[in-house]
Amino acid sequence: MKLGPVVAGAALMAVVAACGSSTTSTTGSGAAGGGKVGVDYPRADSDFWNSYIKYVPQMAAEQKVELMQPTNSQNDVAKLVSNVQALVGQGAKAIVMAPQDTGAIATTLQTLENKKIPVVSVDTRPDKGKVYMVVRADNRAYGTKACEFLGEKLGGKGKVVQLMGSLGSINGRDRAEAFRECMKTKFPGITVFEEPTEWEGSKAASMLQTRLEQNPDIKGVYMHAGGVHLAPTLQVLKQKGLLVPPSDPKHVFVISNDGIPQELEAIRKGEIDATISQPADLYAKYAMFYAKAATEGKTFKPGATDHDSSIIQLPNGLEDQLPAPLVTKDNVDDKNLWGNQVK
Repeated sequence: MKLGPVVAGAALMAVVAACGSSTTSTTGSGAAGGGKVGVDYPRADSDFWNSYIKYVPQMAAEQKVELMQPTNSQNDVAKLVSNVQALVGQGAKAIVMAPQDTGAIATTLQTLENKKIPVVSVDTRPDKGKVYMVVRADNRAYGTKACEFLGEKLGGKGKVVQLMGSLGSINGRDRAEAFRECMKTKFPGITVFEEPTEWEGSKAASMLQTRLEQNPDIKGVYMHAGGVHLAPTLQVLKQKGLLVPPSDPKHVFVISNDGIPQELEAIRKGEIDATISQPADLYAKYAMFYAKAATEGKTFKPGATDHDSSIIQLPNGLEDQLPAPLVTKDNVDDKNLWGNQVK
């Protein structure tokens, strides 16, 4: 995998200019001269997150970020809190995290704010507590795109299953709510079965199998996370004799989120029909970018950036909404997709 190098200083000034923001403030950023950046990985049981984990040190090196030895909270908020405390104790001047339970991290964020240690949250947006920047894509757009894709494939009629992530996560809620609202508004003839999997593949498999037994005429599946949902979903469809090409009347249309190489290969094989490419490479790149900016006292404002995204205002900070394209058989071989760059 080969990506173009980033010249940190020039890139930073370009984005600051594009966002119309000031570079003079040092509020909440510690010493303006930079400093160590602590990173906590949220889990290592997902192909998506494993890709992100591989990108982080590469992007840190390219942008000359002083990266500390990362920790991994393994989808456990108590472990995340403990890891953050350890990183702070070791001298972290900024923290990059990806809290999977976005409602349970508020106290830790308040502690970090009190210590003037800025936080960059990747992929998830904490419900409360100050953040310097959230780096994620528009997750409501994920749900809407998935709804529109399945709605059109099914001709506005039939039954679909939504394999949701955790509703304790803003991502799970955003995707689920947008999918539900879109179906209700645009495709009222489609029945949606909602299954909260808590981002667990085993739960997804069990729930999908039960739904197919009760409703063998299900024709669509929306997976919130290909990294944990893809393999079990394909296994269940295969067991039911439904893992057939799109040209076969028994085909169940499947759309996912993540854009991992396995999803792209499944699209090529005709096993699933689409995914929304959640940019693991850009998540790592801009997590490092904003963490370094924070330690240098830079600030940002809402507006368009120079990397095809928009920074929006949140009640508790800012969010850089990175692009996440829909991938189908028509563009699955696009070399610009991060899933096609991984070796």
